[in-house]
Amino acid sequence: MLHALLRQRRGDGADREDPSPASSRPFRSRLGGGPPPPLRAPARRARARSGLTNAVPDVLGPNLRVVFCGINPGRVSAAAAAHFANPRNDFWRLLHSAGFTSRLYEPQEQFDILAEGIGLTNAAFRTTAGSGDLRRGDFEGAAERLERLAHDLRPRWIGFVGKEAYRGAFGERAELGVQERQLADTRLFVLPSTSPANAAVAWHVRLRWFEELAGRSSGLPLRRAVRALVLDRDDHVLLVHFVVPTKTFWATPGGGVNEGESDEAAIVRELAEESGLRGFDLGPCIWTRTRWVQWPRWGGQAERIYLVRTERFEPAPEWTAEELAAEGVVEQRWWTLEELETSRELFAPTRLPQLLRELLEQGPPIKAIDVGV
Repeated sequence: MLHALLRQRRGDGADREDPSPASSRPFRSRLGGGPPPPLRAPARRARARSGLTNAVPDVLGPNLRVVFCGINPGRVSAAAAAHFANPRNDFWRLLHSAGFTSRLYEPQEQFDILAEGIGLTNAAFRTTAGSGDLRRGDFEGAAERLERLAHDLRPRWIGFVGKEAYRGAFGERAELGVQERQLADTRLFVLPSTSPANAAVAWHVRLRWFEELAGRSSGLPLRRAVRALVLDRDDHVLLVHFVVPTKTFWATPGGGVNEGESDEAAIVRELAEESGLRGFDLGPCIWTRTRWVQWPRWGGQAERIYLVRTERFEPAPEWTAEELAAEGVVEQRWWTLEELETSRELFAPTRLPQLLRELLEQGPPIKAIDVGV
C-alpha cells in the first residue's frame, strides 16, 4: 500500500526562525519501478471519470511534518503538472511567510519541499476550471485514501487548503483550525483556501491560520508570556507598534516570562524595558490568549494579560533603539477607544477595540476570559 501511495499521480488543489527540515528521502510519485497495486473500486471509478487524473502528481514521503491537501487540480496546475501553479494563488507565499519553508519555492520545485518535511496531495483527482464544477462522485474514495496515507506514511498533520477540500473528503462541514477527527495518529487542520477565488479573505487572515498550523506542527512548546493593558486616567491605552517581515500590527506591551520569574516581576521588567514605566498599580489578569506561531525555540506563546492603571506618561524605554529594533518595535503611543474602533490597523488581540469597550463598560471580568488570537 505504501508503494501505491508513493507512485500514484494525483492533483493539487515578531521573531522567527525557519523550521528544522524534517529528514525524508524525496519520493517522487511520478517515478518508481513497476505498476502500483490495484486501486480499490471507489478510487478506480473516480479516476475513470477524468482524462486528466495524472496531470498533477502527489508529493509524498514518510514521516512528513504536514501534508497539504488541496481540493482538486485547476487547469493552470494541470498544464504545469504542479500543485497551486496559478501565479495568483497565494499558497507558496503563505507557506514561506508562515515559516514552513526556508525560502520561497516555485510550483515546479514542488518535490524539493519534501526535504522541508512538507507533502502535497488532493481530495479529488479531476481537473476543473473551478472547484464549483466538482460533483459528489469526484470525492469517492477520498476519505479512505487519506486514511491509508495516514496509516502508511504517518505524517504528523494533514492541512486541508480550504473548507471544501475537507468537506469533499469527509462529507461534513468544518470550521477553520484543528479538527476533532484524526486519521491514525495524524491530526487534521483546516486552512482558508489560497485560491484567487477566495481573495475576499485578507492576506493577514490567511497567514494567521498558516502560522497557527506552523506553530502546532513544529513540535515546539508554548512560551509562557505576560502582557499589560496599560490605561491612563482618561482610559487611553498604550500600544506598541511592531513591524516584522510578514506584517505590521499594534499590541499591548509585554513579553516572555523568564524561568523562575513571577508574572508580576515579568510585567515590571517588560514595562520598564519597553516603555520606561515604573511604579504602577498592577490590576487583575483580565484576558488570556494563546498564539501559535513558529519561533526559534517556541511553537508560540500562552499569554496572561493584566490590567495596569497609571498616570499619563511619555514612553521612554530603557532598552536601546537597537534592542527595540531587534524585537520589531518601531514606536509607542496612546490611543483613544474611538481611534481604535475607526482604525484600519491590525491589533493584537485582534478584537482589541471590542474588548476594550466591554472592559470600560462592564469592568474587569471576575475570571480572566480567553480572547482568541
